[in-house]
Amino acid sequence: MRYLLRRVGFFLLTLWAALTLNFFLPHFMPGSPINALRAQSKGRIPDAQLEQILTSFGFKPHQNMAGQYLDYLGNMVTGKWGVSLGSSLGQPVSKLIGTALPWTLGLVGVTTVLAFLLGTLIGTVAAWRRGGVVDSVLPSVFVVTSSLPYFVVGLFLVLFLAIDHTWLPTSGNYDNSIVPGFSPGFVGSVVQHAALPALTLLITSIGCWVLTMRNNMITTLAEDYIRMGRAKGLSDRRVMYNYAARNAFLPNLSGFAMSIGFVLTGAILVEKIFNYPGLGYQLYNAVNSIDYPMMQTLFMLFTVAVLGALLVCDLVTVWLDPRTRAKG
Repeated sequence: MRYLLRRVGFFLLTLWAALTLNFFLPHFMPGSPINALRAQSKGRIPDAQLEQILTSFGFKPHQNMAGQYLDYLGNMVTGKWGVSLGSSLGQPVSKLIGTALPWTLGLVGVTTVLAFLLGTLIGTVAAWRRGGVVDSVLPSVFVVTSSLPYFVVGLFLVLFLAIDHTWLPTSGNYDNSIVPGFSPGFVGSVVQHAALPALTLLITSIGCWVLTMRNNMITTLAEDYIRMGRAKGLSDRRVMYNYAARNAFLPNLSGFAMSIGFVLTGAILVEKIFNYPGLGYQLYNAVNSIDYPMMQTLFMLFTVAVLGALLVCDLVTVWLDPRTRAKG
């Protein structure tokens, strides 16, 4: 119980610090919302009317910093996130995020979990059969793929699979000529449009899990309890999964929690390359248009996602590893 209370206290303290930093960073960025609106209106609207528009949208340019900070904290907690000041001028931020969130979770979330599971399995097999075909070939390949930038892989896949062979669409989330629904045509269109960005994320992320799991397994296989399990005559499958992989998996769990938390960022570059309407694409547009409400809300969601994932990771570690419970 004390361990749990400490972790929850750390979560709340870190969240407050992150929210405070989240408030001040956009205010220190060059430019201002009123300049962004002036550029959008091309100077046709007087500054006095622009300030009235900002005030009606919840942004108070003449309010002191302390008042803005207290209002900001209250709004973040209660879900009053204001309205967008960017390209979707006047649209509620919560509505825009609610529209983009399912696409990010469906694309980046599924791809991240798939990369983790496949990478962990391949790394386990490679370490168990050290020096075999899997261990000799795949780790070297994944060292190269994990070092490639997202945009390089994405552009290469677009060139090969969408331009040269026209097998897959290059952008968007589905064919606009199809009515959204659970029909086979719509689902197939969604899968086709998600294939290129998902493949990009999978190629560039799976190598990290393969290499880390392989290294963890090699270290674990040298432990005394592995030798004891083999001496007792346990099957190779049981020793590999129940003894070695279970303990080698624990260090990877924290990294996986971090990656799950960062799912909400939507892999900004990937979503931008493929014009995929997720949260990463929303953040890119918000930064370009100096959309304070959208930026602050997205950063808040990213922070909560990462901290929440780490908290769950700590609890799962306590459940899997009795030694942690004894220390707590």
